[in-house]
Amino acid sequence: MLQSRLASVHVLVLSAICLLAIPAFAGAQNSSANGSITTVVTALGPNYTAPPNITKDDISVYSKQAKLNVTSWEPAKGGSQLQLAILIDDAVSPRAIGMQFNDLKDFIEQQPAGTEVGLFYARYGSFTTAAKFSTDHQQVAGKLHLTFGRRSGSSPSIYLSLSDLAKKWPGNPEAARREVLVLTSGMDLLEPGVQDPYFDAAVTNVQKYGVIVHSIYIGPLRLGLSFFGMIAQSNLGQLTSQSGGDAFFEGISTPVSFKPFLNQLDTILRNQYVVSFESPNGAKPGRLMPIDIRVEQKNVKLLYPHHVLVPGK
Repeated sequence: MLQSRLASVHVLVLSAICLLAIPAFAGAQNSSANGSITTVVTALGPNYTAPPNITKDDISVYSKQAKLNVTSWEPAKGGSQLQLAILIDDAVSPRAIGMQFNDLKDFIEQQPAGTEVGLFYARYGSFTTAAKFSTDHQQVAGKLHLTFGRRSGSSPSIYLSLSDLAKKWPGNPEAARREVLVLTSGMDLLEPGVQDPYFDAAVTNVQKYGVIVHSIYIGPLRLGLSFFGMIAQSNLGQLTSQSGGDAFFEGISTPVSFKPFLNQLDTILRNQYVVSFESPNGAKPGRLMPIDIRVEQKNVKLLYPHHVLVPGK
């Protein structure tokens, strides 16, 4: 009976979020001055497996009813032009994050040689740098440290910190792939309710600055069962999906091990493509434009930003 009631509450909460939340459209792209738009697409087979071979002729890009001309479709090779930021919410439990250090270190150290990895902590509505972007993965992994935890009050909103990271990207802003793995509960202590302007601003900023966001949920069972915990998880799902990333959950509490999720993320990073297409006539420079990317092959899942920035202003 309790489980049935909780399921009903969950459905009602998610429905309310869909109806009341301010629409947030995200994209991760680089725009050129000649009217073409370039963005990153992940292609996956069933259950996070590598997809079949995909060529430019297999891809179609639409904006509303208009079919756009695809000018290039190239696989992102290895770690070339990938900057991966790991952003840890300083409000999460020190014990919870400490238990995952081995998995996180293995994931960082096993990245391709060309991948630049940086380690950052969400603190005071901004971010602090534990390790700058570097291809010395062992050195970056060695900078992992415990969080302060929620009682310190040092991380009032993960979304403020994510916005700050996107706007002040501490690496090469021209990198073809700029991606963030956020380790957080998604709980916003400043605005924990359905309508959260800091969440909305974070989505806007990752789309504006071309950052793909992935997340792993870290939160106590009590939070996961609560109204606010349901909102937090929903926000993480919306943010990652709209930006072209993926959200990883193990029910409503912190995963026992990050390793399965980090393996899935590794598959994502190794199966990405860079696609370029022409913007449609009448598209307003500096505005976000909705896109829909389709593939001919069956049993292929695409992750891509649902809105991209029209080049110009």
